[in-house]
Amino acid sequence: MHLLNTIASTYLSSRQSTIDHWLQSPIEAQKQVFKRLIHKAQNTAWGKDHDYKHISTIADFKKRVPIQDYDSLKPYINRTMSGEQNVLWSQPIQWFAKSSGTTSDKSKFIPVSKDALKNCHFKGGIDSMTLYCRQYPQTKVYTGKAIIMGGSHSISELNTQSKYGDLSAVLMQNMPYFAKFLNEPKLSVALQDNWENKLEQIAQSTVHQNITHLAGVPTWTILLIKRLLEITGKNHLLEVWPNFELYIHGGVSFTPYREQFAALIPPNKTHYWQTYNASEGFFAVQDALNRDDMLLMLKHGIFYEFMPMEELDKENPQTLQLEEVEVGKNYALIISTNSGLWRYMIGDTIQFSTLSPHRIKVSGRTRHFINAFGEEVIIDNSDQAIHKACEQTGAKVQEYTAAPVYFSGDENGTHEWLIEFDQAPADLQKFATILDSELQKLNSDYEAKRFKGMAMRFPLVQSVPKGTFYKWLKNRGKLGGQHKIPRLANHREYLEEIKQLLVD
Repeated sequence: MHLLNTIASTYLSSRQSTIDHWLQSPIEAQKQVFKRLIHKAQNTAWGKDHDYKHISTIADFKKRVPIQDYDSLKPYINRTMSGEQNVLWSQPIQWFAKSSGTTSDKSKFIPVSKDALKNCHFKGGIDSMTLYCRQYPQTKVYTGKAIIMGGSHSISELNTQSKYGDLSAVLMQNMPYFAKFLNEPKLSVALQDNWENKLEQIAQSTVHQNITHLAGVPTWTILLIKRLLEITGKNHLLEVWPNFELYIHGGVSFTPYREQFAALIPPNKTHYWQTYNASEGFFAVQDALNRDDMLLMLKHGIFYEFMPMEELDKENPQTLQLEEVEVGKNYALIISTNSGLWRYMIGDTIQFSTLSPHRIKVSGRTRHFINAFGEEVIIDNSDQAIHKACEQTGAKVQEYTAAPVYFSGDENGTHEWLIEFDQAPADLQKFATILDSELQKLNSDYEAKRFKGMAMRFPLVQSVPKGTFYKWLKNRGKLGGQHKIPRLANHREYLEEIKQLLVD
């Protein structure tokens, strides 16, 4: 395996000059991606409907193609799912990534072309490791194997031409043989629908292996590590896997989980590496150790636009290009991809942390926020406030969700929080006070609404028993790496469902 580590490191080193090229010319890189996408799609059904043959500039593109969401693209996606080709993309679409749905659908089916697999998802993964190895050239990550904590949906057939599964299942099915050799568990385990059985089998099959790195959503990774420690009686993960070096995470903010990982893995003994990879594409990756932002991937088959949040609900919203963005401002992410998603609003909001190179942070969701009273609290605010409250009270938060409490009688509105602690604070009221104070520091709109309690009273914070959120996901049939706790909601549906579990 040491020879394999040398070969892999040499190959990844060869990618560095390619990455440097688009880093040095980011605007030009995006223009090249744009031209290629328009050219390849001009004879598709979508391209003909939107006159792609006469699009020569980004301005033309914006005039001819409105901002899209899943519902507006759905008629074209349905045609592709029924077996028709050359609809959204010129290449045959044989795979669809199933993800959580919209307000009108339980699930979304995102087309995944061969172009997207090779030049977006897999290239993004390779470049992620290239950047890691650049930062840590003495790495021995390829002297052992990796665990991919994927989702829980097995592959299903749509018709004789196409199949679907969650993104991790699609990627596992299509990854090169050498990658399958390096990864655990085997596909028959990784693609199981029963997440509880799968977790147990992963633990049992890898407990005595040389695992050097792991990728997955923090919640499920913590459950795996705790099960490994139960099986072995060890105190921390490095006693189980002595050569463990790297944890790759993404999908949710890592901030609320950092202390829990520190308790399971000795601090400064493992590197943490963040990625931003979704069903729609591989968007960004951490490019330096100990950073909490990510490098935007500019030459991976995706053309980006950035919509200022004040444009969100306008009839003809305006978007910005890479050269027009500002640091620290919230933008809704709009993408056009080499799978045929055109000016597609994925629902995430991002902020640029640097412009040379272009690094971003995921700040929240366009629709996952609380703005019942003009407070405009986003997930980035709540994650940071929770982190500060934990720091100052010694608490450790496993999961949380929050929702508005609307005006009732003589009482002003507020936010209600349900928090599942891994380690509860000695004084929950103190925790709530710090949480409220930090939100005011982070968000001027929240601060204004909380001024003397005139618009919003002190938040309601309740500690719930361990396992509450797990039970809620299980009841909804949402166990698995692709399903996440909704941190914030501008309605009370999720919160009331969870509260009902406490009564039943």
